[in-house]
Amino acid sequence: MINNFKPIDLLDLEKFPFSEIFNNINYTWEVLPLIKDFIKEIIKKLPNDFEQIDEFVWIGKGTKIEKNVTIKGPAIIGYDCEIRHCAYIRENVLIGNNVTVGNSTEIKNSILFDSVQVPHFNYVGDSIMGYKAHLGAGVILSNVKATKDNIKILDTNNDYINTGLRKFGAIIGDNVEVGCNAVLNPGTIVGKNSIIYALTSARGFIPENHILKNNGNLIKKLVK
Repeated sequence: MINNFKPIDLLDLEKFPFSEIFNNINYTWEVLPLIKDFIKEIIKKLPNDFEQIDEFVWIGKGTKIEKNVTIKGPAIIGYDCEIRHCAYIRENVLIGNNVTVGNSTEIKNSILFDSVQVPHFNYVGDSIMGYKAHLGAGVILSNVKATKDNIKILDTNNDYINTGLRKFGAIIGDNVEVGCNAVLNPGTIVGKNSIIYALTSARGFIPENHILKNNGNLIKKLVK
């Protein structure tokens, strides 16, 4: 079976300081249930320039946390990040370096690679965002189906893979741009360098170097 869902297919693991969480992972979403226990182990090996600011919460040197931010551990935030006013980081979160988490953005049980930007009114639940991925204002990564059953992924052979997860938002590859007020439905996977237009309801697998328009049309992206 062709597998486009391995970590190396979607993510540059060199752009994440805690990439060992992906060791021995087949499907990328398999790391989501591992985040909590991984944090509890990795904190034993954090460099001295990480500071514990609350119970089970560590931040790297140069990270700025503005007023009225709530962070509930376990959580690790890397170096030189900007956590803006009224952000809510809610348990089991791994954030790389130079990441922006903005006003009224909520992150829960998720992994954000280096240089990710989730700057305005975003929800990131049970998701993974690759290097330099960016969400426009109001983008929602929906993580639970209305039917509340396990989330299934349609693979490249048109067979469904049962993830075994009831909560699974999105996997967003490196350098992906998601336009304002788009909604990514549970289990959406977006390949590297792709674009999702504003106001789009996205689902399924969007291959790398493609553009998903808000009328549902998927076109090949011109690569210069």
